[in-house]
Amino acid sequence: MLRTDLHGQRVRLCSAMGENICSQTQYQDQIFREERLKLCKIAASEFINCRFIDCSLVESVFHECRFVDVSFQGCDLSLLQIPECILSGLRFEDSKLIGVNWTLADWSAAKLGGPLYFSRSILSHSTFIGLDLIEIQIRDCMAVDVDFRETDLSSADFSGTDLAESLFGNTNLSNADLRSARNYTIDPGINNLKGTKFSMPEALSLLYIMDIDLSGEIE
Repeated sequence: MLRTDLHGQRVRLCSAMGENICSQTQYQDQIFREERLKLCKIAASEFINCRFIDCSLVESVFHECRFVDVSFQGCDLSLLQIPECILSGLRFEDSKLIGVNWTLADWSAAKLGGPLYFSRSILSHSTFIGLDLIEIQIRDCMAVDVDFRETDLSSADFSGTDLAESLFGNTNLSNADLRSARNYTIDPGINNLKGTKFSMPEALSLLYIMDIDLSGEIE
């Protein structure tokens, strides 16, 4: 199998699976399995329609890389750094993404692909502050202490996700789905909740914030 580096050179690969990941290289339709790249730095590479399976990229840095239609399954991406990376149509399943600052990426081309998709993953202690993340899906995840302030989360899906200690302020949650989400604290006075879907008993937290008496007793 051949790969193309970013200078147009054709390089023969040893294997489509389990190979090292290099800088300034284009990867397309490839599977990376059980890669261990802790504290590594990859710069100016492209990953198109690739799959990462059971990989560990803890504390690694991907700088000015491009990820298009890439999936991560059973991966540990904790403390991953993605400065100036282009992200489009990414899927994360059964993965750890603890402490990731998503705001460092280049989101200018994000709308060209599908929304970010997280399933059964851990996103705790991460930040999405100020990003445009329309239709993002964070389903059945652990998202504790995540910063969603100033973020456009319209039509997002948080079903089944634990949002304990996560921050919402001036956040657009219009038409978002928080049914079966839990442990969230969202102030209706400073967030857009038009058309947002909630379920009981978690939705009672909205009334508590508004200081509404729910006793039902008539004096």
